[in-house]
Amino acid sequence: MANSPVTNFSRTGESNVFIPANQLRMSTSLDLQALARIRSLELRAKSIVEGLWRGLHRSPYHGFSVEFSEYRAYVQGDDPRYLDWKVMARSDRCFIKKFEDETNLRCQLVVDHSRSMKFGKGPMLKSDYAATLAATLAMFLMQQGDAVGITTFGQGLQEHLPPRNRPGHLRRLMHELEKPSTAGGTALDLSVQQLAELLRKRGMICLMSDLLAPVERLERQLGLLSTMGHDIVLFHLMDRSEIEFAFDQSAHFRDAETGAERFIHPGGAREAYVNRLKAHRDCIRQACDRQGIEYHWTPTDTPIEHVLFDFLSARQRKLAGRGRA
Repeated sequence: MANSPVTNFSRTGESNVFIPANQLRMSTSLDLQALARIRSLELRAKSIVEGLWRGLHRSPYHGFSVEFSEYRAYVQGDDPRYLDWKVMARSDRCFIKKFEDETNLRCQLVVDHSRSMKFGKGPMLKSDYAATLAATLAMFLMQQGDAVGITTFGQGLQEHLPPRNRPGHLRRLMHELEKPSTAGGTALDLSVQQLAELLRKRGMICLMSDLLAPVERLERQLGLLSTMGHDIVLFHLMDRSEIEFAFDQSAHFRDAETGAERFIHPGGAREAYVNRLKAHRDCIRQACDRQGIEYHWTPTDTPIEHVLFDFLSARQRKLAGRGRA
């Protein structure tokens, strides 16, 4: 990609290969190799969400937020654990504590469909991992009663479904995520600018991308979304071989988006590449800190339920902080 501080290369003529299972971090339910064999994206997401709940040992109907919001009148069928007994003693009326997770959260999942996302030497390509993560988040949030939408982008926005929570909407989201990517390069800053024009109501925006883009322009556009009142969450996805430049033999490497080729000796280039990638990541993290954006470094050999658990833990801490404020 032009002007990008880090460029995504795949070895010319080389097919994707699997990393040995003992090199992967194994999840508590399905390891990534087993997960990749599930062809249905909806079934894959369901397996992850069920595994997460088993790991948390709690029901999805309890919600994950602990920030008290307001009271509402008790109706038959409500969980009596949330009755406020002190209020009932004073007023002789039954009220339920309503929590922040019961409000109508609007979440837009924004997924990178550029050509660089079609790279991967592990069980999943980056694009498959992003789709699986987005599908899992969509299913989890919709089980909580939240509204979820999907946006895909490459050189600009491609598909855009606004947040909904109604029968059949989850299936439509899955259908959009399963569509093969037709995008070439990435214009991430332009895509974020176009997204800002569509999202008029405040909500949460979860962006999933390898972020192979100039940080300065991206920061300006993400900052715009933040000033509009949106809560931004960034999932920075990269394949392990990209992170470590895990190639052994000299070869021609082709830029996945521009088609430019270079002959590279990995042993001589690895140190400079790793240092440049680290500097790029540091710039992204610092930009997120300046804009108040939640940043998740997400190598694609990370079990997805671990990513989801970290996301929920971060939301919990943020809500608790707001409550103290």
